[in-house]
Amino acid sequence: MNELRHDRDRRCAGPGGAAPLLTLLGLLLVLLPVPAAGDRAPVPDEPGEDGYELWLRYRLVEDATLRAHYRTRLAEVVVAGETPTAAAVRRELRCGLRGLLGETVPEAGAVSRDGALVVGTPAASPLIAGLGLDLDALGPEGYRLLDTTVDGRRLLVVAAATEVGTLYGTFHLLRLLQLHRHLDGLDVAAAPRVRHRVLNHWDNLDRTVERGYAGFSLWDWHKLPDYLDPRYTDYARANASLGINGTVLTNVNANALVLTPMYLEKAAALAGVFRPYGLRVYLTARFSAPIEIGGLATADPLDPAVRAWWRDKVAEIYRYIPDFGGFLVKANSEGQPGPQDYGRSHADGANMLAEALAPYDGIVMWRAFVYAADKPEDRVKQAYNEFVPLDGQFRDNVLVQVKNGPLDFQPREPFHPLFGAMPRTPLMMEFQITKEYLGFATHLVYLAPMWTEVLTADTYARGPGSTVARVVDGTLHGYTRTGIAGVANTGTDRNWTGSHFDQANWYAFGRLAWDHTLSPDTLAGEWIRLTFTHDPAFVRPVKQMMLGSREAAVNYMTPLGLAHLMGPGHHYGPAPWYDDAPRADWTAVYYHRADTLGIGFDRTATGSNAVSQYFPPLDSIYGHLDTVPEKFLLWFHHVPWDHRMASGRTLWDELVHRYTAGVEAVRAMRATWRQLEGLIDARRYEQVAAFLRIQEKEARWWRDACVSYFQTFSRRPIPAGLEPPAHPLDHYRALRFPHAPGI
Repeated sequence: MNELRHDRDRRCAGPGGAAPLLTLLGLLLVLLPVPAAGDRAPVPDEPGEDGYELWLRYRLVEDATLRAHYRTRLAEVVVAGETPTAAAVRRELRCGLRGLLGETVPEAGAVSRDGALVVGTPAASPLIAGLGLDLDALGPEGYRLLDTTVDGRRLLVVAAATEVGTLYGTFHLLRLLQLHRHLDGLDVAAAPRVRHRVLNHWDNLDRTVERGYAGFSLWDWHKLPDYLDPRYTDYARANASLGINGTVLTNVNANALVLTPMYLEKAAALAGVFRPYGLRVYLTARFSAPIEIGGLATADPLDPAVRAWWRDKVAEIYRYIPDFGGFLVKANSEGQPGPQDYGRSHADGANMLAEALAPYDGIVMWRAFVYAADKPEDRVKQAYNEFVPLDGQFRDNVLVQVKNGPLDFQPREPFHPLFGAMPRTPLMMEFQITKEYLGFATHLVYLAPMWTEVLTADTYARGPGSTVARVVDGTLHGYTRTGIAGVANTGTDRNWTGSHFDQANWYAFGRLAWDHTLSPDTLAGEWIRLTFTHDPAFVRPVKQMMLGSREAAVNYMTPLGLAHLMGPGHHYGPAPWYDDAPRADWTAVYYHRADTLGIGFDRTATGSNAVSQYFPPLDSIYGHLDTVPEKFLLWFHHVPWDHRMASGRTLWDELVHRYTAGVEAVRAMRATWRQLEGLIDARRYEQVAAFLRIQEKEARWWRDACVSYFQTFSRRPIPAGLEPPAHPLDHYRALRFPHAPGI
């Protein structure tokens, strides 16, 4: 064990992870003059540039002046405390500073020289206590970074009310160093805007991952609890560096076995690895568990024996995991059991679990992704109809977890009308980081613009300025418990996420969960510099690629408010013709409703009236053709093919132009990437280049298949100057993908 710890201190990464220190060859190269961007020789491959280190690469600061500045301001390190979290802070600083500065920074038990870095809490450090900082105002996870002078010595301070706060502050400081920021005059006070910042893993006990595109599950249940893969620590480090403080280990399509002693022991082992990094473990609760593993005849949430079973089970879990976070529940949705099986409400089911968790400060995250099997009503209305009447009936440790849109993680949806409509119930945002409907791992689609589009949307629940973000962070309705979840995109692939650019979505989610006011532009720039290089010849064009990538995907998949055109089951590729499913709202034709008159789903007062679920003036804006934003046109309206668009084109011509624009945007990304060869290591460059080739091929497939199909209804020609589909429609309809990943 000591040998393993020493190796981790040297490398900062898990098994086979690359050393953050430069090889001798790399060190010699950085000492040579750096040519202008256009004259650079190719960057040499480093053994570990496989993406494993994520944004925590800690490469040597090449600018000698800046490196000297850091060495002056970080002459020694003093970390107060002897807890596992304090030890994690020491390890990260030791590894990070050695990599960034090219030398080991001395550690000391107390300040002995000018330029010391002091990390700690007032309880552990008399020096920090003496500064008189109002750390309690920053909450249990907030921190202060401060350039100050104490007894004539110039110091840098990372101070927090708790050690977890000092850990988050340490990662912030290391990020500033990685981004080459000056430290003089540093004064940062930071605290999370949302309390529970959670990854939802859709991981199964057999290590398959539903909607996972990066290999198998990180959790090797068979070897747990006796073997703890060092990768678990690296996972915790990565999340702590972003401020993510919770992880749901198992799929929302739950397996009751995870609540049995065998698996609780395994989950407890993971919790022990995660605990020093402020990462709490949550589990999914299968509602029928009292029957399946408890031997009861019912799972009725009002049955006293069922309630007692859950109280006993929760007490057992906390004996294994004292800081257990609570349950995530998918109930009465897509065949999952739930309280409605017994004539009870979602509030009845959630409150039963919340009651059992309340003595331990645990929470229930009850998903609002529900749609009844026996109701033909517009599917996007059903969650609102089921949950709004229950507002105020949930216990205070229940958060209703709501997807960003009312359908299902589509490339673009309007925000979910539940946001703002339940003022007495905390609503927790659910984003999807894994790209189930956005090209899996091979399409470059940066999701921060999508998430920001939703968070900044105005619900008008209490007049202008009632944004979705203010619902989620609790400031609109005064929620004291707040949360945001992201469906994880991690797996056993060496680069964690299946592609290098999908790491950016994990990074952006964590940073936005901490502070939703951060811009996609800022986050993209940070991630590129942390992950690849500071060279502006690379950073500028790649950032533009990222910022335009989501809109490109919307255009080549589902432009103008179309939705759910993906292949059935696997959701890979286009299948707008799909109409053969056990229920209509699992088909594509249910959503686009194309016919010879036009296309789109009428959700106005003359149709399903889904617009009525939005507050004024949105109901009117969305409900009229002359005011609805074109990006939501076909979501809310069935529109004639000859309808005149803002561009002056007919709807049909505009639709084909949008599909074409999506393909052309991917072609432009490929052309941009080709110009960047040699500015980063060849290994990562070549994988991205290969994936962009796949993306262009599949964008063209999406465009041609959809245009061919919709043309059978519009009966209009392809607009002049645009390419016709490469194949007849029958070619696209005949394609089959029996082993597409993530099912």
